[in-house]
Amino acid sequence: MTRTPRPPRPTRLTTRHTTVTDPLARPLLDELTHEYSTRYARAVDLSREYPTEEFAPPGGAFLLLLADGAPVAGGAYRRYDVRTAEFKRIWTHSAHRRRGLGRRVLAALEEDAAARGYSRVYLTTGPRQPEAKGLYLAAGYRPLFDLSVPPESIGPLPFVKHLEIPRP
Repeated sequence: MTRTPRPPRPTRLTTRHTTVTDPLARPLLDELTHEYSTRYARAVDLSREYPTEEFAPPGGAFLLLLADGAPVAGGAYRRYDVRTAEFKRIWTHSAHRRRGLGRRVLAALEEDAAARGYSRVYLTTGPRQPEAKGLYLAAGYRPLFDLSVPPESIGPLPFVKHLEIPRP
């Protein structure tokens, strides 16, 4: 008698607003640090890049996307100016890529930023991160650079997007 394998249990995705220092975020941030260090062939220390309080309310946020309670993706934003949120550290764990999770994080960050009154998002990605560039273009972000120029000749690739602020 041959047994038919059971279909995989559906994954329950939830969004958790938390802090950069949450131990649950550590594996994602460690992998992000490793990825940046590998792609750009230099040491990267995300903990020194910005003070953690910049990614906390009222001006910022840090969120994790959890699959059955385990972190699979995340991202953050901080105040860039009075009407602009700057998105940072958007990341999907390497074992969970190509499932639309980065887009879900991006949408959750956009929704949260709009709810806090931001009407615009600014972000940058590195020239050696074509996946991120593709995600932002597909999500309606406008590049503030010439797409026909080799990314390595530009440096950080800036994007902007206007948000719809929810009306009460």
